[in-house]
Amino acid sequence: MTVLIVGGSGFLGTELVQQTTAAGHTTVATYATRPGPASPTRWCPLDLRDAGSVDAVMAEVRPQLVVNASSGLADWATTAEGPVRLALVAARYGCRMVHVSSDAVFSGAGVHYDESSLPDPVTPYGAAKAAAETGILAVHPKAAVARTSLIIGHGRSVHEKFVHELAAGTRDGVLFTDDIRCPVHVADLAAALLELAAADAAGIHHLAGRDAISRHELGTLIAKRDGLDATRLPTGLRADSPLPGALDVRLDSRATQRILRTTLRGARQFCAMPARTKPTGRPAPVPH
Repeated sequence: MTVLIVGGSGFLGTELVQQTTAAGHTTVATYATRPGPASPTRWCPLDLRDAGSVDAVMAEVRPQLVVNASSGLADWATTAEGPVRLALVAARYGCRMVHVSSDAVFSGAGVHYDESSLPDPVTPYGAAKAAAETGILAVHPKAAVARTSLIIGHGRSVHEKFVHELAAGTRDGVLFTDDIRCPVHVADLAAALLELAAADAAGIHHLAGRDAISRHELGTLIAKRDGLDATRLPTGLRADSPLPGALDVRLDSRATQRILRTTLRGARQFCAMPARTKPTGRPAPVPH
């Protein structure tokens, strides 16, 4: 079958391309500025802000599955409107769609959030992600929206690189002790997203790791895994910083985990292993 990975040049997109390609599927990946390090069957430029660009790529590729792993940060046209435009075309072609959303749709006031929790974003990025969720499910009710948290793995994530730079003294900054999330390994997340597609899942799903930990604790785990001096990692409080956003957001992924064979490991487990590890369990095949 043909799988279209939107945002294939990103960190998660790269992992998705590798897993679908390894499964023997024709994999077409898109990029906004330049192709990424993965080797799909083909690369296509795509601007989610341009309806003509979305129509052209979908008409040319004719995928059976679209996974949207793109990230436009707080840009409303890319992050909120673009995925809805993509969902409209996916629905028209009758293809499955899995959209990757974020725990940024929550304010942190409730701390614990399951799939029934209503978004209450406090940042422009969170608002854009929440708007995309609503729009996608309105125009493509059979689509799956998967909220996730900090994505870690293979030593290539933004957080892992930041930890290395802090430990080396080549970058200023701190790791917050009051900023709590549920990190997930990129390999587990990609496998779980493909399982949702294989199960023809629809609606809201949560795909986050089982451990709720602070950014500093996560940094310490990464440092110990990679042989760095964790005492060199500066600490701070997000509450004392000018940075907007929620403090404590814990995605409850138990309902989604019950339908998956891929285990969404916690950070304490996957950081106890070498940086390059495979997902646990046996991922379901991408649907034919």
